[in-house]
Amino acid sequence: MTQLLAGDIGGTKTILRLVQAEDSAIKDLATRHLGLETVYENRYASGAFEGLAPMVKQFLEAAGQQVRSVEPRAACFAIAGPIVNNTSQLTNLPWSLSGDRLAEELQFDRVQLINDFEAVGYGVLGLQPDDIFTLQQGEYTDTAPIAIIGAGTGLGQGFLIHQEGKYYIFPSEGGHADFAPRSELEFQLLKYLLDKHSIARVSVERVVSGQGIISIYQFLRDRMFIPETPDIAEVVTTWERQAGRRSELTDPAAVISQAALAETDRLSQRTMEMFIETYGAEAGNLALKLLPRGGLYIAGGVAAKNIELIKAGGFIRAFNHKGRVSHLLSQVPVHVVLNQHIGLIGAALRATRL
Repeated sequence: MTQLLAGDIGGTKTILRLVQAEDSAIKDLATRHLGLETVYENRYASGAFEGLAPMVKQFLEAAGQQVRSVEPRAACFAIAGPIVNNTSQLTNLPWSLSGDRLAEELQFDRVQLINDFEAVGYGVLGLQPDDIFTLQQGEYTDTAPIAIIGAGTGLGQGFLIHQEGKYYIFPSEGGHADFAPRSELEFQLLKYLLDKHSIARVSVERVVSGQGIISIYQFLRDRMFIPETPDIAEVVTTWERQAGRRSELTDPAAVISQAALAETDRLSQRTMEMFIETYGAEAGNLALKLLPRGGLYIAGGVAAKNIELIKAGGFIRAFNHKGRVSHLLSQVPVHVVLNQHIGLIGAALRATRL
């Protein structure tokens, strides 16, 4: 058995997980379901530590009190930010991380830093059947590409390619591609965003993201398509007026989606309908480029938290609505990832390759 350390590093919290795997399983990286046993896990307030190394040392000490032997040989940490030459300067923490320096400080053989959405790509390989909800069965092909897309703070996209017995993960910047309107209403939304932000183009993540939910709500409100209700209006207006304190305020996107699910606010319902349709259309665009009969996986907190709204059908209708090539997309298996620890699973799987 080999012990490995995985981490999901966030500006607010960090989750660390000690796992172990059979040595024979580590060598078989072609599998879609490489099992790893969790030995110990804990979460920490990121801001309470001067760096990652002191946190990991505290974690290993705590693990040693619960587990007979704690001897991880390698570690992988998923980070919400760019990775350059195995180093990262975190955006929301005063941490400057280097995988090589961490390996030396922690006395590990290797430490690898990866982008959080790259970790999602690896995490797909470790998902279990109850970690996903299947929107469309499609026609699964075990050696075909796998696509990943996930709306959260932004819009992550990437893909996996099967080659020579292994899966290789490739993150992308597809979320910054142009937003492509499909109806008169969406063309009006595009024009609204161009004018509102005084910009020359609109990326798809301005619409398909947590911020996108708010933008769609503002558009429908400002164009007076549907009147506001006082309780939702108060949350959104407070958020608009206090831009410098938004991290401390109630998230309007969450309030809007909850009201839509409860069917208590028509403006929120229409907002989420429009959001889910544009999300499905963009997922279909990604699928057209890759033909991922290995599966398209919808990750990110927005999808999992709004699974009932996504199951209503608007997502898949927009996904498959691609004119004369629609039949190709009906063959793509489409899954919503319910397990919100997919990045941590992915970091652990990436660690097996070290």
